[in-house]
Amino acid sequence: MITPPTSFVIPPARSVTDVPPVVEEVLAPEERADLIARIKMLLVEQDAVLVAHYYTSADLQKLAEATGGCVSDSLEMARFGHASKATTLVVAGVRFMGETAKILNPEKRVLMPDIHAECSLDLSCPSEDFSLFCDAHPDREVVVYANTSAAVKARADWMVTSSIAVKVAAYLKSKGKKLIWAPDRYLGDYVQKTTGADMLIWQGSCVVHEKFKAEGIRELKALHPEAAVLVHPEAPANVIDMADMVGSTTQLIRAAADLPNPTLIVATDNGIFHKMRQAAPGKTFLEAPTGGHGATCVSCAHCPWMAMNGLRGLCRVLETGENEINVDETIRAKAVVSINRMLEFAGQAGITVAGRSGD
Repeated sequence: MITPPTSFVIPPARSVTDVPPVVEEVLAPEERADLIARIKMLLVEQDAVLVAHYYTSADLQKLAEATGGCVSDSLEMARFGHASKATTLVVAGVRFMGETAKILNPEKRVLMPDIHAECSLDLSCPSEDFSLFCDAHPDREVVVYANTSAAVKARADWMVTSSIAVKVAAYLKSKGKKLIWAPDRYLGDYVQKTTGADMLIWQGSCVVHEKFKAEGIRELKALHPEAAVLVHPEAPANVIDMADMVGSTTQLIRAAADLPNPTLIVATDNGIFHKMRQAAPGKTFLEAPTGGHGATCVSCAHCPWMAMNGLRGLCRVLETGENEINVDETIRAKAVVSINRMLEFAGQAGITVAGRSGD
């Protein structure tokens, strides 16, 4: 990381201490079948489409696929919703994903199965604190990750996904720009090391990715020497250093299919395994360890807020219309600028973002 002037101290990210436990939805086969049938009917009645993130349950991903919806990263979820003729988007993911969908689709109703599904990166970067941080450095270009609130995106010059972050930072460096990066310190550190850009990095982190342990991966690799290690760049640097492939969610899924290795050690949220198994059905997938020696959980690689999404909540929101996402128009109009700037850059550079990239 570039060392800032001694007179300046990067403010600490807000500590995310109230992290809920991971509670997976458990359903009897009959209830699951009844809920799926009911949801399919309600989607048609409500002129709705289901867009689900890679980290949600296999039940939701399968349902989205079966009903003409979308399973992807947060940006493509929003863009898919924009292209869809449906007037209602049901976003199975976390709050910033619902907000991003609304930012790009202001004319549509956006619902979420659980309005309390948050993101530790979003929570670690309150818009008021971040705005003060930016105001203190008006000479710097502000680049924020997709995992931020609409208000933080509104304060930014650029929004990026993990697949395009390095390219945007390299481009801005070539233009002589100094950067502010938020909120993930590990992804920011990876981008800075890769590009050499002058970056002031907000000190947020993902509660899932920061828990991956290099020593545990090393021990697992010793047991499976044939395995390749796939790592999301939100992980700590010593974990990234062990990777055979570092990439976004969609890039990791593609690597699972393309790499010749029969076994893959995966350091990202285990919700991605549903898509990886579809992409490479003959391969073995192992969760990268998140717990050290003596830990009660060898790997707890699942976002507790993603786990809040389930068939029961999805059915309820379609029946009641509750959990609607709204974004103040003043904020939305500013936030969409930072998103569109990335999309324009991707188009001019011939970089595919939608459908084959993401957070």
